[in-house]
Amino acid sequence: MPAPLLVLGSVNADLYVAIDRLPERGETIPGRDTAMRPGGKGANQAAAAARLGIATWFVGQVGADNHAAPLRAALVASGVETALLGATTGETGQAFILLQRGGENSIIIVPGANHAWSEPPAAAIARIGHSGAVLLQREVPEIVNRAAARAAAAAGVPVVLDAGGADAPLPDDLLPLITVLSPNETELARLSGQATSTEAEVLAAARALQARGVGTVLVKLGARGSLLVPATGDPIRQDIFRVPVVDTTGAGDCFTAAYTVALLEGQTELQRLRFSAAAAALCVQRLGAMPSMPARADVDALLAAG
Repeated sequence: MPAPLLVLGSVNADLYVAIDRLPERGETIPGRDTAMRPGGKGANQAAAAARLGIATWFVGQVGADNHAAPLRAALVASGVETALLGATTGETGQAFILLQRGGENSIIIVPGANHAWSEPPAAAIARIGHSGAVLLQREVPEIVNRAAARAAAAAGVPVVLDAGGADAPLPDDLLPLITVLSPNETELARLSGQATSTEAEVLAAARALQARGVGTVLVKLGARGSLLVPATGDPIRQDIFRVPVVDTTGAGDCFTAAYTVALLEGQTELQRLRFSAAAAALCVQRLGAMPSMPARADVDALLAAG
């Protein structure tokens, strides 16, 4: 049985508006539907990992508003251990999601409680040494991620960092602490300062980050699949599973979480990529971020079907 996964990150109330297309500047358009669904990159990944069969501890913060209780309940319902989910004054984080026909989305995030801390709780730091891996994202202050990564490195625990959630460069002292960095191609371009239009450019940009201390780079390429660039050895390509797309919100979170689960289980690099691609394919067929995270049995069935 793998050691538990510790996920430190954001939790948001995702406020959806369904639209036919994005408005032009100064234009007002009608929406078709609205809904509040649980989300946030950290909470999404914790829910995904728990549903995929790994014991999962979540470290995050909600606010003092009506969103806090349903978000906590959604995590518990997914099988996540929430003893380290704290509360602070002010608002819970919120994401305003414009969901277009075909599943594409545009998102505005108001961080709220996700930015209302300056260090991880002492109880979270104490648990890092007992975890099998630490999974981070960039929707909490960088100083919090840095403290968690340092504690993990000191304990010999792998660190997986999903690069989504912030536009700022990664601090140079954080890079060598990252075992697996998981950006999409836009994030990779921003972090490396290089173009990522072609696969050759993606590989060069990943190698540039590795030259600065990062270990493995796992690049999410959307409809073009993914590219795993190990610290040593040849890169590995993985195509997506072709499925009907309903909502892409949270698909990247699902992919990175699934990869981390497969890493903890000792799967091979190729197996990890296929497992992650299958999980993401199930995720995009459902509405919402956290609610769309798939169960392990469904992922295994899709993989068995080829």
